[in-house]
Amino acid sequence: MAKTYNLFGSWAFLIGVLLAVVVGILAGLEVADLQNTVLVSILMVIGIIVGLFNITAKESNTFMTSGIVLILASFFGAQIMANIPIAIYTLGALLLIFVPATIIVAIRNVFSMAKY
Repeated sequence: MAKTYNLFGSWAFLIGVLLAVVVGILAGLEVADLQNTVLVSILMVIGIIVGLFNITAKESNTFMTSGIVLILASFFGAQIMANIPIAIYTLGALLLIFVPATIIVAIRNVFSMAKY
């Protein structure tokens, strides 16, 4: 059963990153709208799925470190590349996945530490 969850989470992660890149590029080309609540909701739900099903307790510290670096790099990278719409929207779409995933893993980690 755990293997099924991990497989589901792995596919959600892969599809989410690909979708974020495609949505970011299309939004940068003004073909799609990143303000679309359906797109934003889909990316956030994928992030929640990744946080819940893809990251094990053993991987949580590594994921949180990587997630925080990715979140900071995406946020500040978007600030630096303010004149490149494709970069801004792609980084923003990636944030929509990684912020919820990192929050879920962090909450799980805190609850895990609180049990001891």
